[in-house]
Amino acid sequence: MASVPPLRTADQARTGRTVRAGRGISLRIEGRSLLVCLGLLAALAGVVTLSLTTGDYPISVPDVVRTLLGQGSRADGFIVLGLRLPRVVTGLLVGLALGMAGAVFQLVTRNPLGSPDVIGFTSGAVTGALVVLLVIGGGGSQTAFGALIGGGVTAVAVYLLSSRGGVQGYRLILVGIGVTAVLQAVNDYLLTRSRVEDAQQAQVWITGSLNGRGWEQATPLGLGLAVLVPLALLSSRSLTMLDLGDDASRALGVDVGRTRSTVLVVATAMTALAAMAAGPIAFVALAAPQVARRMTRAVGAGLVAAGLTGALMVLVSDFVAQRLFAPTQLPVGVVTGAVGGLYLAWLLATQWRRGRG
Repeated sequence: MASVPPLRTADQARTGRTVRAGRGISLRIEGRSLLVCLGLLAALAGVVTLSLTTGDYPISVPDVVRTLLGQGSRADGFIVLGLRLPRVVTGLLVGLALGMAGAVFQLVTRNPLGSPDVIGFTSGAVTGALVVLLVIGGGGSQTAFGALIGGGVTAVAVYLLSSRGGVQGYRLILVGIGVTAVLQAVNDYLLTRSRVEDAQQAQVWITGSLNGRGWEQATPLGLGLAVLVPLALLSSRSLTMLDLGDDASRALGVDVGRTRSTVLVVATAMTALAAMAAGPIAFVALAAPQVARRMTRAVGAGLVAAGLTGALMVLVSDFVAQRLFAPTQLPVGVVTGAVGGLYLAWLLATQWRRGRG
């Protein structure tokens, strides 16, 4: 099975500067990582501006600014504040959550394939949503809640099945792949047994889409991440130690079992909240951490860079999905799935060549 490429050396570990914010609280900053994050923030600002100003009803940048300040026209207010801004905010938060969650899973499993897409949490969220849509006949909010429950139950099942003698990365991935196969069979069965109209509606949701997303999706997602993101960042130092291996981590004073369980709960909650808001958007959690790691070449968890990369991937993909076949708007999951499939093929080919070398 593929493993994370060895990016860390003793000399690299000594790079960067530690900033202390108080007793017991410190933050390690590396120059290249800081530049990459600033570049990602600039790119995000550009995509957000494009998303708010372009479309069937173009609005200039000054008008958008006036609208955001509460001084725009009623029509601009409806377009910007009622339609475009909540969609952009939802996409940004979903990408941030998936990027950070993917980084956590890949560090815990020490494998670039260890993302929620592969381990089965995304399939569990789909199963929960399909049960609500096709069996119970619930609406939008009930479907989102079903996705949250499905992802959570799947996470607990995968954790319990792989936790004999402590959670091991390779075992977590293998159990997750098996659970994913079972859940996909259940999902296919539910779709084939439903009416055509219901199956079409469900298919749009399980592809992952930001179409029609409003503040009712963005607000709970933002509140959840306001709690989960600080918890993940506080665990970043221990995550970095875990990447050195269990024995080295214990030697450095890390409680491996408690750290691994804590960050898995946090990452699972992030994944479930993202699926609840926009459905299962494929490959972002898989690709974003690896893209960020190659850009920063940094020591450490790299959660901020991974989250910003995920947010940029989702917003760019959604912009393309809206404009590629306009006026028809594709689900954003179609774009991320197409790009992510090519990335996965490249990743597997790279790991295979490295294994042969």
